[in-house]
Amino acid sequence: MPKDQSIQTILVIGSGPIIIGQAAEFDYSGTQGCMALKEEGYKVILVNNNPATIMTDESFADEIYFEPLSVDSVTRIIEKEKPDGLLANLGGQTALNLAVELEKAGVLKKKAWGDPARNVS
Repeated sequence: MPKDQSIQTILVIGSGPIIIGQAAEFDYSGTQGCMALKEEGYKVILVNNNPATIMTDESFADEIYFEPLSVDSVTRIIEKEKPDGLLANLGGQTALNLAVELEKAGVLKKKAWGDPARNVS
């Protein structure tokens, strides 16, 4: 599949705090995903409210926001950064749920990568 040249900047939603049964594995996969995106030349913007994760290291994203994983905070980041796409499936259920909320709120005007919101809820 050829690279879509219209996509230059991607917002990645992290997994948030580590809780039993979720987050540590998504920190690893999120880190790997961010590295792969950067290797492909994308600008990676990461939002995660957990500074104690590997993926929030400054080498894995071009911009990092330590903000609550909420519709309001992510909406502000989207308005400021104007990403071409959103990638939520690297952040596990927390990020997927947030992507669904963003979709329902009408915030997502760009294509979200990964599973469509209707498949998540």
